[in-house]
Amino acid sequence: MVDEKGTGSRASIPFAEKAAILLLAIGEEPAAEVLKQLGPKDVQRIGGTMAALTDIKRENIAIVFEEFIEEMTNTTGFGIGTEDYVRNMLTTALGSEKASGIIDRMSLGGNTQGLDTLKWMDARAISDIIRQEHPQIQAIVIAYLESDLSAEVLSYLPESMRLDIMIRVAKLDTVQPDALLELNNILERQFAGSSSAQKRRIGGTKVAADIMTNLDGSIETEIMDALTEVDEGLSTTIQDLMFVFANLLDVDDRGIQSLLREVATEVLVVALKGADDELREKIFTNMSSRAADLLRDDLEALGPMKVSDVEAAQKEILVVARRMAEAGDIILGGSGEQML
Repeated sequence: MVDEKGTGSRASIPFAEKAAILLLAIGEEPAAEVLKQLGPKDVQRIGGTMAALTDIKRENIAIVFEEFIEEMTNTTGFGIGTEDYVRNMLTTALGSEKASGIIDRMSLGGNTQGLDTLKWMDARAISDIIRQEHPQIQAIVIAYLESDLSAEVLSYLPESMRLDIMIRVAKLDTVQPDALLELNNILERQFAGSSSAQKRRIGGTKVAADIMTNLDGSIETEIMDALTEVDEGLSTTIQDLMFVFANLLDVDDRGIQSLLREVATEVLVVALKGADDELREKIFTNMSSRAADLLRDDLEALGPMKVSDVEAAQKEILVVARRMAEAGDIILGGSGEQML
């Protein structure tokens, strides 16, 4: 892992490894209860890290528990609150606009058993399920899933479908109860609630931009070119909201340092192969002198790379950046600046 400039041993432990150490230390049953509360991507990431850990240093265990106790000491429990308490707390912390988006996503949880099941499925299987459905139903599914999974599902769908789906995702705002009922029938699941259920906010240009950012370069270009011909204004809006690798220039130094702690050196080297000098220098200046020199040597020693391999490495780093932004650990700048 790449060390943050001037950091000690505490900062050198990646987040996933900290979580894995903590769960291994508390035992099988408590760990299982914790994992039940996590989403599929987090379970897979932390579970894979747990399986890979073979030799845990005693000092690392101490560091993890010290950080955990410190975090718990400074954290207020949410179990005592009501929906209004949570809403007010988020609004105070994030502002009304950002809080509204999070609350909308939270409010979907009670009525999305079928959709939540999809999150645990293979992307190809999801594409097979929705392939024959109405494009609006496809768009609702694509908009609800995490952006990287949505991008993978979209890549498995026929080229002729992709543009229509992305336009519908970008133009989605709220979902009517009858649309959720139709989706319920497709997934053969029961949604909670009744016919008086309120409309749910889902989709939009930011969701479309996140999905586009996760697509392979060739598919992204194909869809954007076609979208520009169909609706140039919508295409411009989506492009303005897309956070691409070059936008890391707009992330502050503390954010870059936090990001580097979560990125494997071998991935960073390949990603920087396709970066301009300004972005490379920003990365170097946020590392220790020794780490920066080693990275420069690795870059010089790296031979020609396939464009697809470089793009894949950059997208892997962007996935980490968006996850950290969603957790509030960093703020993504650029034209689409906001806390995700």
